Amino acid sequence: MNNVAVSKRELWYNAFRGFYRKELPIEQLDPISRWLYASRSIILVISAQAAIIAGLLAIRAGAFNPLYFVLLLVGLVVAHAISNLSNDYFGFHRGHDTPQSPRMRYTLHPLASNMMDVSSLKKGIWMLIAVGVLIAVYFTIVRGPGAAIFAALGLGILYWYDGAPRDLKSIGFGELATLIVWGPLMIGGGYFCLSGKLSTPAFLASIPYGLGVMSILVGKHIDQMEFDVTQKQRTLPIVLGEKRARLFNQASIFLMYLVVLVLVVVGYVTPFALIVFLNFPRGWKAMGVFSKPRPDNAPEGYIGWPLWYHRFSLVHNKKFGWLYILGLALGAAYALVF
Repeated sequence: MNNVAVSKRELWYNAFRGFYRKELPIEQLDPISRWLYASRSIILVISAQAAIIAGLLAIRAGAFNPLYFVLLLVGLVVAHAISNLSNDYFGFHRGHDTPQSPRMRYTLHPLASNMMDVSSLKKGIWMLIAVGVLIAVYFTIVRGPGAAIFAALGLGILYWYDGAPRDLKSIGFGELATLIVWGPLMIGGGYFCLSGKLSTPAFLASIPYGLGVMSILVGKHIDQMEFDVTQKQRTLPIVLGEKRARLFNQASIFLMYLVVLVLVVVGYVTPFALIVFLNFPRGWKAMGVFSKPRPDNAPEGYIGWPLWYHRFSLVHNKKFGWLYILGLALGAAYALVF
């Protein structure tokens, strides 16, 4: 088992896919792959998509700045990485990330898996915070106090989500916070940082994507309800109950498409955005999965167990996000040409 040889390129690729070969000793991971696993790089794409959506909305409005976009992209991905790392830090110290926890069963944990020590993790978090603060300060200088307000709201929700003594995740509001963060704050606030203007269309255009990100977290928390109850975590699925939580996620997925349709009708996005409906069969499949209880055991060859609903929500939202981006890009290109 200790003789397994894997190239650095394969280590990094597997980390971005979220998969860890259990026959590979952790000692063989290089520093980059350790941080990729620790930051859960597989999920960071949703923040990159949010930045791209904000950028395309700015292009259509004729207010795009390449430097500002790169800083926004880095800033949003860094903020997401901080959230993931701090989530594991607080989860470990509160005793939630035990060897029996779902978090430990589907991928590596930076501390509980002995992938890095507490000091290294804290240093990494503080370094990322420094990068995020510098970007926030820059946008505050060029865009005024509005940028600082968006940054403060984002950091405040990030801390409140899992760092506060009474965190959002334990009172049933963590999932709704993701809708706010990956919707209005990242996309609407990102549009403000790029253009210097508040925009009702940009805020509303962020809702479908925010709903999709929320569906990912709701799915994950349905998957780990039994464990969360033992840890006195009152996530939204625990507050609603499993059946109503599954219905809630079905409604969230359906609303993603309905809101896009309404946005096109009122003219806030171009008809090109309707290309997201190419993904509706996958959304219908995800809604079908949520209509039934989770299987007792993982299907043969399934990767990522005990996550089940989470996986269908994640795959659906990633595809939806790229199609939404394509639709907005076509709309932006049309605006530039015509």
